[in-house]
Amino acid sequence: MLKPGPDHPITLEPARTRWRAFFAGHVIADSDNALILSEAGYDPVVYFPREDVAMEYMSRQEKVTHCPYKGDASYYTILMDGEFAENAVWSYETPYEAMEPITGRLAFDRSKGTEVYPVDDAAVNPHHRDGAPNVDAVVQHTDAGDGQSQAERWEPNVETPGAQEGGVR
Repeated sequence: MLKPGPDHPITLEPARTRWRAFFAGHVIADSDNALILSEAGYDPVVYFPREDVAMEYMSRQEKVTHCPYKGDASYYTILMDGEFAENAVWSYETPYEAMEPITGRLAFDRSKGTEVYPVDDAAVNPHHRDGAPNVDAVVQHTDAGDGQSQAERWEPNVETPGAQEGGVR
């Protein structure tokens, strides 16, 4: 185990903006809680919290690699809409102590067809700070494909003159 230092600096910082990962025409990760790892001589890497990644499209692989500074990385293959990217995602499940903040987070190999990019949170959800409904909450109230809402019904926020219980005049 080697420790980051002047000869091999590694820094971790909270992302200053929201980040997304895009694969096969779909957003597969979306987080305002990402970490940016900058390591000597390498491009910065965005690490997403597992809860912000669509894990249903990930398949754990047998591949494991070792980094003397971070520990052992396990790999996932992405399969979505008939497209797959083998070993395109990695995660340090139990990294060395100096890299503990990336524990269980996921990073995407951009060379395998995944686009990772910053997102202007205000453009995605322009009213996120002023108390307006959260875009993610609105999406949950859409049809789940079976004709049912994906979340509990909202209370009405307007009155319809002449409407009876049930909403129809």
